[in-house]
Amino acid sequence: MSTRVVEGLPSRALPCFLASLFVLFFLARPTLANEPGHDGKSKVVGGYFEEWSIYFAGYNIANLQTNGVADKLTHLTYAFGNATPTGCAIADSWADYQSPYLPSVSGAPYTGPLYGNFAALQQLKQLHPNLKVMISLAGAAGFSAAASTAAGRQAMAANCIDLFVSGNLAPGISAAGVFDGIDIDWEFPTAADTVNATLLLQEFRKQLDALGKTNHKHYLLTMFGPAGQQNFSNIQLAEVARELDFFNVQGYDYHGTWETSTNHASPLLDDKQDPDSSENFYIEYTIHSYLQAGVPGEKLVLGIPTYARGWTGVPSTNHGLYQTSTGPAPFPAADYLQTPGVITYLTLTGLTGYTRHFDYGRIAAWLYDPSTQTFWSYDDPVTVLLKTGYVRTRVPGGLGGAFVWALKDDDANGTIVKTMAAGLN
Repeated sequence: MSTRVVEGLPSRALPCFLASLFVLFFLARPTLANEPGHDGKSKVVGGYFEEWSIYFAGYNIANLQTNGVADKLTHLTYAFGNATPTGCAIADSWADYQSPYLPSVSGAPYTGPLYGNFAALQQLKQLHPNLKVMISLAGAAGFSAAASTAAGRQAMAANCIDLFVSGNLAPGISAAGVFDGIDIDWEFPTAADTVNATLLLQEFRKQLDALGKTNHKHYLLTMFGPAGQQNFSNIQLAEVARELDFFNVQGYDYHGTWETSTNHASPLLDDKQDPDSSENFYIEYTIHSYLQAGVPGEKLVLGIPTYARGWTGVPSTNHGLYQTSTGPAPFPAADYLQTPGVITYLTLTGLTGYTRHFDYGRIAAWLYDPSTQTFWSYDDPVTVLLKTGYVRTRVPGGLGGAFVWALKDDDANGTIVKTMAAGLN
């Protein structure tokens, strides 16, 4: 039957039944000796806010306050600052600290000289004093160049900390206190970067601790943890983990339209019927690998996508799963990602003509419309609830938590984030 996608759980009995079975399975499984747990402290409920959200998407920091998502978050990561061979740079000064036109978060006007998203974050933190806000730094070439020498590592850490953590943005403009730490989004270290990446993280940790000693504050340091073995094998996972508060582990983009066949973009478990099964493109393999490498469970925070990946020209066999395609699915004109083969969860909830299918073996959902031969792989409240059950039970005390990429792509009510928060608390 063709159904409209809805925001809530499709029924109460099915997800509760699945969640119960799932939790019992992970509670019953033996824990390996080299898969350490932690003390059961509160979980990270995180989300990435992209600086460009304020443009075509029209999504602002103020939206997080009005839709109640800010009440659920423990960590907000702002993307991005630019990593350069000599340190850091502002990626978009208008969005970051110059625009005087953003809606107020607290209701009070922005008085300057700090404006833009940074001023909005400042107001958000005043309303939520326990919220941790981090700046995510991106730029593989910049990281690689700076990390290649001791002097480069020292200069990068010092410059990035001064710019973002100390908040010295420009003459007369300070964002001191907006950011509680740094997220290293290095996509991806190569084999030649392996040792240097560890040394760079050690330098950031050293300098953040020195500043924290002066300010009587612990500054956070996190890193993007890639999903694929071809990428995480170039990181000294255990050594890097010792410097981090946690890894933001990529739990998405296992499959997408860089491939010509349909598959799940964010599957939790394996399926021997998957034509790509030998590639180990699923969450449990990634998490198991990090644990086996010696990363404590409490330092693994699982990523959950708030967007779908899709294909078209997909035959109806197996309701479109594991089938060939003619190309990326077209996106509705209103979808602000404007990217073939990708739409937001917000857009997906308004699609018509599709039937929802659920893969019980892999904990994954998809939509298929045989009339247009279009297939979308996505996460919904059912998969999110089950993934949070996994986070809580994968090791004694659970993994560190979960985060979404990205906050703007959730529906207007913040359903994915709120479901994630409910499952982790």
